[in-house]
This record gives sequence, structure tokens and C-alpha cells, in this order.
Amino acid sequence: MTNFEDIRPYNDDEVKPTIKRLLNDSEFIDTISAFKLSGKLKWLRTLLRPLVKHRLHKELRSINSVQAVQTLCEKYLHKVIETTTTELSFSGLENLSAGRPYFFISNHRDIVMDPAFVNFALYHHGMETAQLAIGDNLIQKPFVSDLMRLNKCFIVKRSATGVREKLQAFTDLSSYIRHALDTGNSTWIAQKEGRAKDGLDSTDPAIIKMLYMSQRKSGMSFSDYMNWLQIVPVSISYEYNPCDQMICKELHETRTTGSYQKVEGEDIRSITTGITGQKGNVHVAFGKPLSGDLPDAESVAAQIDDQILTQYRFHASNQIAAELSNTEAEKLREQDISEEQKTIFMQRLDNCDEGMKDIFLAMYANPVLRKMKP
Repeated sequence: MTNFEDIRPYNDDEVKPTIKRLLNDSEFIDTISAFKLSGKLKWLRTLLRPLVKHRLHKELRSINSVQAVQTLCEKYLHKVIETTTTELSFSGLENLSAGRPYFFISNHRDIVMDPAFVNFALYHHGMETAQLAIGDNLIQKPFVSDLMRLNKCFIVKRSATGVREKLQAFTDLSSYIRHALDTGNSTWIAQKEGRAKDGLDSTDPAIIKMLYMSQRKSGMSFSDYMNWLQIVPVSISYEYNPCDQMICKELHETRTTGSYQKVEGEDIRSITTGITGQKGNVHVAFGKPLSGDLPDAESVAAQIDDQILTQYRFHASNQIAAELSNTEAEKLREQDISEEQKTIFMQRLDNCDEGMKDIFLAMYANPVLRKMKP
């Protein structure tokens, strides 16, 4: 047994037993029923629950490998993209070579859709999808953990307490990422813990330091290991954040009271809203693998930030918000803005309480305003 058995994704031989366990989990069935039958009356969802369970059995009974799980997830993701995005575009895939693993690190705007879009791009570019880092705060229920680990997710133990326990958790995570890459598996992680709710993307150097923790006694220098990792910055931009109103309320409460306490089930609602909500245009830009002299975590983080900012695709929402906040922002306009785009954005802005509108505007304007700074 390795020291990361409890955090790694499931293997092919674990797929069938895990699916059987899920199909016998009433909470899993209830969750899928609520998702598939959202908008229906509660009594009707209850009545149709056996039908949902029967269809799940039928759909999942032939799944017996991780690749089959990925193919099934791609089908559902394709439906999500068709119904929630106006356009999905990619750039920079020519920087990558099929058959070799990369360490992808992206800005973080949505809990599920960020890595989903990255893997969708890789899948349709003929490359192996990446294994995905997910915090244990999001998988508190056993069926959620099973679902995530079936879908190539590995666990980040953010709930670890105490210096020694945290050190061990980070070292195990560092070792697992090395193991994944050694065995030909690309990995993905967000550039910092938690979403960039204010629209300001920045890489936490602590994540870069974590990567090297398992290599301190290897004899390989920090810079050489950073080069070996083949770190690829990824910049993801959404025209609309489906959770923008929820985020505004959270940031407003934090600003006015000094803190914000999540209510039970809030993470699940954020996940569901992020998946099903309208996103407008979405662009995923893959950067070039970092190389050269990378002496410390801060310099690596700075290079990642530079690529993410440089590649960030401004949407109409970003440009309108920036111009409402700073008239000089028109100088960075990348496209003409239609009356329809203005109307849609202003309607979303009007849905905000008056005391939160500055937060809403900053969320969309900050990527543009940050690029304006010398």
C-alpha cells in the first residue's frame, strides 16, 4: 500500500464495485433525481425516483473502466455546454504534445467547470484527460467522494489540522503528483485555494512550494524539478459567472460584518449553479510549459500569473464593467459590444442590490483594470 491510497483516483478494477455502491446509495439516487428533475414539483420527483434509479442502472451497468467513465462524463458535459454556453473556444493546444504528461495550473472561477473545460479541450484534442485536484471540503459525503474518484480526481486534504498533520498531507499530495506524472498522467490544480471571487487571479506560492516538498531529499534542485514538471498555465474566462449574485452577497457580508458563514449545502448549490447556469462565451487558453531558471516559488508563481493574465480573453461583460468603472478601459477593448450584450449585462447588474453593485462591477472589471496597470 502506498502512502496516498486514500487520496488517489480509482483504478479500473475499482470501477464496478464503486458503481454498485453508488446505485445502492439512496442519497446518491435522491441527488441525481433532484438534478435530472429540477423544476418539477417535489411530489412528482418522488414519484419518478424509481424510474431515475432504473435508468441509472441501465446506463451504468456496462461501465467497467475509468476510460468508460470519462466517455460517459464527456457526453453529459457536452449537453451542459450546449445548454449553458453561447460559444466555447480554445487556444494554445498546439503548445502541447500528445503522449507526455503535464502539470496544468489554472485560474479558479468555478468549482467543477474549470477542470471540466480543461479536460474537454484535452479530450477533443486527442490527448489523455488530466487527473484533477479537489478539496476534501467538497466531498464530505461518501457518494460524492466515490463520484469524484471515479472521475480521475485526487483529494487535497484541506481539513488537516495541526502542523504535523498538515505537513504530512502536503508531502503526500506532493508525492502523489510526482507519482501521477511518473506514470504518464497529467494533473490539474487551481492556482490557489478557493475561487477568485473578485476577478483577481493570482497564484499562491505555497502551492508551488508544496510541489517540491517530496523532492527535497532527491538531490534534484528546485529549478530542475519545476522544469521536469512541465507546468502549463491555463487561463479560463467566462462571459458570465452563474454564481455572481451568490458571490456578491458573500463578499458584501464579509465587507460589512467582517466574516461570512456558509450555510449547510451551500457548496453543493454553488456546484449545481455553476454547472447549470448561463455562462455566455467561454475561452480556455493553454500557455507554454515553464522552462529556464526557476529559482524559487515566487518566481514560478509570477511566471504563471503573467501567462494567465496575458492569455485571458476579455468578454463583453469584462469590457462593459471596466468602462463603467474606468472610461480609460475602452483602450483595451478587444471587440465591438452589441446592444444585446449591453442589455444582458445591465439586467444582471440591476439584479444586484444597490449596495452590492460595486462588488458586481469589480468582479467583471478587474481582469481588464489589472491589465491596464503598468
